[in-house]
This record gives sequence, structure tokens and C-alpha cells, in this order.
Amino acid sequence: MTTLRTLAVHDIVQRTFPRPPPTEQDEVAMAVGRAIDGALSHFGHLARLGRKPGATAMRELAGSLLDDGLAEAAVEVPAAEREKILAQFRAVLQAFRQSEIFGLARPRTRVIRINGEVGVYAQPDYWDGRGRFFEMKSYAAIPPRPDTALQLRLFQLAFPNFEAVLVCLNRHTSPVTVTSALVEPPSPEQAATALRLAYDLGMEFGEPKVAEYVEGPFVDYTLRIAPG
Repeated sequence: MTTLRTLAVHDIVQRTFPRPPPTEQDEVAMAVGRAIDGALSHFGHLARLGRKPGATAMRELAGSLLDDGLAEAAVEVPAAEREKILAQFRAVLQAFRQSEIFGLARPRTRVIRINGEVGVYAQPDYWDGRGRFFEMKSYAAIPPRPDTALQLRLFQLAFPNFEAVLVCLNRHTSPVTVTSALVEPPSPEQAATALRLAYDLGMEFGEPKVAEYVEGPFVDYTLRIAPG
């Protein structure tokens, strides 16, 4: 049996651009971001089923996801700040409903397989199932920072025949602003650099798995590795 050393795109990004230990404010911001992502995903799923959740259901889910995230991070926020965050949630959800990604599905995870040795799990936030995938951020991310640019490049390698679109629902503005940008495909040199980075990190940190048990679809790449 063949062994494939596996890791996810976010593992590569975090190891390439390590962050300092988070402050309590950072923990709150991350909990808010995760809760927004979860709420948007859920309501997008309901939209695809033809269901229209009411404002009360939206508020309850947002509050539950936020509380779970804060509890996991072991941080607390005052009641007044929590209400302010939930108002921000509602504004983001309203903007989401009017955006191009509302009602789209999340694509099935693909595996970038490099030299038959390393497998990188890649799953953008949304796709149209035809020719575009979308990565969503709940803050201003255009132009993308280096960590986001690497994330998008790896997604592009996993979905080579798709256009990549970065969508920003900036929760820090009132009203929430929605912007999007088409991401240029990587040059051959950029693709080779990203693949080599993924390969090296995968060989060092990837979790060994029996290749036959790793589910695709796979997108295969070959790197020339110098001996020694």
C-alpha cells in the first residue's frame, strides 16, 4: 500500500505565515469570524432548499455560534458588546443575501496530489459548479495579504479550470460593504513555488495516510526533486 502525507491548505498557510500568540481581542475577533462563516453557510444551505429563515431564527443561530466560539476560546464579552456584535451579524447576513455567493454550494474537497507522496486538502467557500469558485472574507481583503494570496493560489491549483473570485463582506463598515475581485491565475513560476512549498511542508508535517483510503477527486502535479 502507498502512503500519502496529508495536510490542508490552512495548515500550509499557518505554517508559512505563523501568527503571534493571540490576544483576548484576537480571540474575540476569530470567534466572530468563525460564527459569521457558520451562519452564512447555514443560511445559504437553507436558501438552496427554498427556505427563508426569519429574523428571530437568524439571530438565535448567530448568538449560539458566537457563544460557542467564545466559550471554546475561554473569553467573555460584556452584554452590550455582544449585542453590538449580533447587530453586526444581522448587517452581514443582509449583505450576504444580496451578494453573488448567496445560495451557492460549497464544493467537494479536492486533493492536490504532488509526486504521489503529498496530498493537500483544498475546499474554497463556494462555487457555481461550472467555472468559478469563491473565497469569502468578512473584512476588507482586497488586495489580498500574502497569507490570503497563498490560500487562493493553492485553491487555484486544486481547481485549475476555474476562475477564482475573492468576495469581501466587510463587517467593519456601516452599512456593510460588499466587494469582489477576480484573482489572476498563477504563473508557471508561482504555481511551481506554491507546489514546492506544499510538498516540503507535507513531507515534514503531513499526516501519513494509506493513499487508497484518501478520497478524491485528485488533481495531480509532478515536481522535479533534486537527489540528496
